[in-house]
Amino acid sequence: MSSVEQSIKTEYPLIDADPHFTRVVGYMRGSDVAAWGALTAAAPATLLAFERLRPAAGPRGLGFALGLVGAFGFMGGFLYAYQKSSLRFWGWEENAREVTKDREEMQARLAKGLPLYGEPKMDEPAQAAAARNSKYAATKFAGIPWFNTTNHKFHGVDESKYKSE
Repeated sequence: MSSVEQSIKTEYPLIDADPHFTRVVGYMRGSDVAAWGALTAAAPATLLAFERLRPAAGPRGLGFALGLVGAFGFMGGFLYAYQKSSLRFWGWEENAREVTKDREEMQARLAKGLPLYGEPKMDEPAQAAAARNSKYAATKFAGIPWFNTTNHKFHGVDESKYKSE
């Protein structure tokens, strides 16, 4: 991998081009969690509405169908909330709250002498491959849900911004 990483110009500041799964979930806003809950509830509610309009399953088959649709609603809601949080990390949506939280978190890590993005457990070529595979992966959730679960140093940001303040 070259030493110069490509980046996308955005209206808002880039926080992290490949945020770790735990950071994305930890930075979710209340509105993200509310949307997740709404989508979880909307899936079985929609099935019940269609069942009232045109009954098909009968009383015995409805319980399993509701459970299955509820699970799909839960997963779809989570992917939606995760993607919304990721968009703010990438600077594609307003992210002032996340920028402040990120700065505080990273400066605290530096003060403790910890690596900014966690301790890598792989060699550098494997880290680079993992970063290439998961960078901007939340844009491809329709194809395959893919998350960054590795610690690596390829995040597309200038780490010196945390040291100078």
